[in-house]
Amino acid sequence: MPQKARAAIVDKSEAEFRIADVEIDEPGPHEVRVKLVATGLCHTDLAVRDGVLPANFPVVLGHEGAGVVEAAGAHVHDLKEGDRVVLSYGSCGDCRPCMEGDPAYCDHFTDLNFLNKRLGSDKPVLGGEVNGAFFQQSSFATFAIAHERNVVKVPDEAPLKLLGPLGCGIQTGAGAVLNTLAPRAGTSIAVSGVGSVGLSAVMAAKLAGCHPIIAIDMQEERLKLASELGATHTINAGDGEVPEMVRKIAPEGVDAVIECSGAKPAARAGWAALANRGSLLVVGAPPGGTDYDFDANEHILSGRKIVGCVEGDSVVKVFIPRLIQHYLDGNFPFDRLVSEYPFEDINKAVHDMEEGKAIKPVLIMDKDA
Repeated sequence: MPQKARAAIVDKSEAEFRIADVEIDEPGPHEVRVKLVATGLCHTDLAVRDGVLPANFPVVLGHEGAGVVEAAGAHVHDLKEGDRVVLSYGSCGDCRPCMEGDPAYCDHFTDLNFLNKRLGSDKPVLGGEVNGAFFQQSSFATFAIAHERNVVKVPDEAPLKLLGPLGCGIQTGAGAVLNTLAPRAGTSIAVSGVGSVGLSAVMAAKLAGCHPIIAIDMQEERLKLASELGATHTINAGDGEVPEMVRKIAPEGVDAVIECSGAKPAARAGWAALANRGSLLVVGAPPGGTDYDFDANEHILSGRKIVGCVEGDSVVKVFIPRLIQHYLDGNFPFDRLVSEYPFEDINKAVHDMEEGKAIKPVLIMDKDA
């Protein structure tokens, strides 16, 4: 029988979330139904809500879920009822990028993550006209259906209500450093935009032994936190020309810039701050139609590279457990980014994130878990 749930629904572009009752379908052969404990709130959710990224309205968003498996499909082999899990992004498993170990670049990424196509079934996840299967989870709800490919079992000793953001924002920042850049110790790095993604990149850079680690932002409170989490230097982008300030710290420029803000001026400044052969990793998604232009002789022929990075190039069943172990070992304190909100206060959480009062809001569905 379908499972009744409470869900936060967006009826149209730029509308507020409204809480309503919905019905969740039974899991298919390769799916699980998860009782959500908590879900992270991500800027991607808000970009979809606002029509900046594609969506089918009305829709239940949410793509950083954490909870407990309540039911498993007949052909699910590595998950069972009672397992504690984190939910991440969807991928088909059959296209060339997936088969070559790059599921973040799945040929069907847009359909499976933004357009609510349920992997392996044409049936809707939710009853009525509301769309589900956002990132193969739609976790702004008390229950969610997820495909076994994007469900990660987590250890009992890890605090489940904190783990949801590992499914997207935190793995994106950390993976940009540890997976995409894969730096040698001593690599110089700048992180532009130190929200939850950027701060995760700072912590990962510290793990990797990078030096210097330069945090760039316009909010002093976030720069202060970046220093506490591993940045060796900070730059307030409102104090002058960023490339010049970077070169006062690293005279030849830095080996890598992780650009997390999605702002074109920040990307251009990051490019100008690179050393010869340096890499600009574009992590933050700019608005559609954004063009970057650089002088070929001055910059590109110096060996500089622009690299796109989606979901931290993460293979979720491998990378998320690694991040959890780093956290349990005391080396990746991502809990310092989290602010908790009751699920019913989702619109307050959105407001606080948009105002810069909360770095990574986490919505609590089950306060007793």
